[in-house]
Amino acid sequence: MSKRLPHFEMSSATPEQKAVLDEILSGPRGNLNGPFLGWIHSPELAQHAQRLGAFCRYQTGLPLRLSELAILVTATRWRAQAEWHIHYPIALQAGVSEADAETIRQGHRPDFAAADDALIYDFASELYDTKRVSDATYAQAVERFGHQVVINLVGLLGYYALVAMTLNVFDMRALGQETLPFAE
Repeated sequence: MSKRLPHFEMSSATPEQKAVLDEILSGPRGNLNGPFLGWIHSPELAQHAQRLGAFCRYQTGLPLRLSELAILVTATRWRAQAEWHIHYPIALQAGVSEADAETIRQGHRPDFAAADDALIYDFASELYDTKRVSDATYAQAVERFGHQVVINLVGLLGYYALVAMTLNVFDMRALGQETLPFAE
């Protein structure tokens, strides 16, 4: 799990920790893979973060393929081993091509077949690279997806950056992860 955090035992969880874990396990995720066993040492943060994460992952208004593409861009930018490991197969199943995912993992922009994929990649990359999004990219995103979805996309990128930071700071790996997608 993590050498930087105290070992967590479900049997000794506080009522607040149990409430968070129960909500995660009974929700759409159904597992604790990712940052949750790190966040659980701060149950209030864990509860707020996991609820935000459920929204950002499942209710942004973006198709799953585009959400997962944005997550892969984030994982690459942060070199978040577990985030990539968890979301890579989900992205492929959602329709991100293996070639595009590999190009992203290597830190390059794919030659996307779909305009929406290129727009999501460009939006995320501009935000990570310049800490802003150009007027042209912003206008294109709003025209294609609408203001609410663009706001939700920014939330998704911010949430998965938080996930990546958590995984990286506490040197967390995904359940069953044996290989690393990024050199350390």
